[in-house]
Amino acid sequence: MDSLTRCNNGHYYDPKKHSSCPYCGVQNLDIDIGKTMAKRVEGSSKSAATDGEGKTVGVFRKKLGIDPVVGWLVAVEGPERGNDYRITSERNFIGRAENMDVSIPGDETISRENHAIVSYNPKNNSFRLFPGESRGLVYLNEEEVITPAQLEAYDLIEIGETKLKFVPFCGESFQWSKNEAE
Repeated sequence: MDSLTRCNNGHYYDPKKHSSCPYCGVQNLDIDIGKTMAKRVEGSSKSAATDGEGKTVGVFRKKLGIDPVVGWLVAVEGPERGNDYRITSERNFIGRAENMDVSIPGDETISRENHAIVSYNPKNNSFRLFPGESRGLVYLNEEEVITPAQLEAYDLIEIGETKLKFVPFCGESFQWSKNEAE
C-alpha cells in the first residue's frame, strides 16, 4: 500500500503521483497519514484546475469555492465490483486512465479516456449520461446510449464488463447552495 497525503481541504492523494492535490490543487505534502487500506483515490482532470493559474474552473466550484460530491457510481458487477466513485458537478469523464474523473483501471474493456460522461447540472438539479468518444458502447438500463440520457436514482450504467449503479446525493431533498457551503 502507498502512503497517502491529506491536503488542507481534507482530500487524500498519493504524493508520488501528484505534486499537489488532484481535487483542489492545494500543495501540502506535510500531513502524512501513513499506510491505509482505503480504496485508491481517483485522479481528476477537471478537479485539479485551480483559480489564478490560467486553468479552467467549473462554474459551480468557482461560486461555492468547493467542488462537492453530488452523487456516486457504485460498481455492482465487473472487476471493480464493490468500489464507489464520486460524481461532482458538471462533467465527469469515465475511463481506465488515472486522469479520468471516474477511473476504473481494472476493466480492460473500458477505453482509457472518455468512454462515457456523467454530468450534473446545478442550474436544473439534473443528471445525464453521455456516450464518450470511445469505440465501446454505453448502456443505460440495458438500452444503448447514443444521445444524452436523463439519469434517475439507481439506474444501471454498463460500460465494458462493468455495471454501475447511480446514486444521487443532490435532488429534491438536497441541493448545494452558497449558504449551505459556508
